[in-house]
Amino acid sequence: MPKREIHLKPNERDQLVKLVSTGYHQANEIRRAYTLLHSDGGMTDQAIADLLFCSEDSIRRTRIRYLNEGLTLALEDQPRPGREPALNAQQEAYLIALACSAPPSGQEHWTLELLTQRMMDDEQVETLSPETVRLTLKKNKLKPWLVQSWCIPEITSEFLTAMENVLEVYAQPYDPARPMVNFDEKSVELHADVRTPLPLASGHPKRIDYEYARCGTRNVFLFLEPKAGKRHTLTTRRRTKEDWAKAMRYLVDQLYPNAPIIDVVMDNLNTHTKMTLNEIFGKVEGDRIGNRLQFHYTPLHGSWLNMAEIELSVMERQCLRKRRLGNEFTLGTELIAWEKPRNDAQVKIRWKFTKDDARRVFAKYYPAPQD
Repeated sequence: MPKREIHLKPNERDQLVKLVSTGYHQANEIRRAYTLLHSDGGMTDQAIADLLFCSEDSIRRTRIRYLNEGLTLALEDQPRPGREPALNAQQEAYLIALACSAPPSGQEHWTLELLTQRMMDDEQVETLSPETVRLTLKKNKLKPWLVQSWCIPEITSEFLTAMENVLEVYAQPYDPARPMVNFDEKSVELHADVRTPLPLASGHPKRIDYEYARCGTRNVFLFLEPKAGKRHTLTTRRRTKEDWAKAMRYLVDQLYPNAPIIDVVMDNLNTHTKMTLNEIFGKVEGDRIGNRLQFHYTPLHGSWLNMAEIELSVMERQCLRKRRLGNEFTLGTELIAWEKPRNDAQVKIRWKFTKDDARRVFAKYYPAPQD
């Protein structure tokens, strides 16, 4: 039977010439384009195969596919049947549901081995490998062994009101005469080495003994003025309402002695009130301190609104993480050494989440407008 000849349409030839000229296509696609162009020019399959360094069968398959299915499919790879999937759709759905269910008694979470055995015990499959389970979970973006902690707030009118109040304070222009200060605290464990660490050497990292001495805990209060790029830490033995009251007096008398009013953003702990100042210092002294403070409370489960949380995270990464500080004096001096260059550089926090953003994100929790 004579070979069926190829006669490209003008637009098809233009498309193929453009394809081989740009060089932005896969090698197989370019080879098939050249096959069709040379076939249209009258070359034999064997001559084209010699020119393109491929088999004559490959040239013949491309030509026949063009004649039967058109140009687009002739340039594409033919679908390959491949091997049967290890799990059919029903078995895969069962595995996904299993991975999303509670783990067996006595187990913290599902493992690949547990899921594999359970699939066979439930007679879903005769045989199954943990690797097949892993690939199926990966395809469906499931990680049953991973747990993330997340604070899920209850969005109430009180939450929205407190959030908007804080965001309004953040939106105010910087006024050195009325500083806006974020306040938060962090508990730090004190650990001391029981053996002298081995210093860093060529080919060896710094080495410390796994054993250490526990030296109690200390509390770190953080004062942050984000728009001025100022921060200050205060180390205390405890975190009682008396310690908080003394921290507020320190804020007023030592950090901002000339500011008539200081806006303070902090969490809504029940002891963070002006009544606590009166209880600790008496009414006269408590009123003197409290009259210079304007408190703005983040809502319950809304600590993400406190910019001091960001600075505490920086402090943890840059100063405290993976270090052993054995006493309060060392902790305090290291924190001072950390904060000084940041203050000298006036490292600021530029808060971008506005009240308009909040109303868009939490739109469904706001009351519907009245007609």
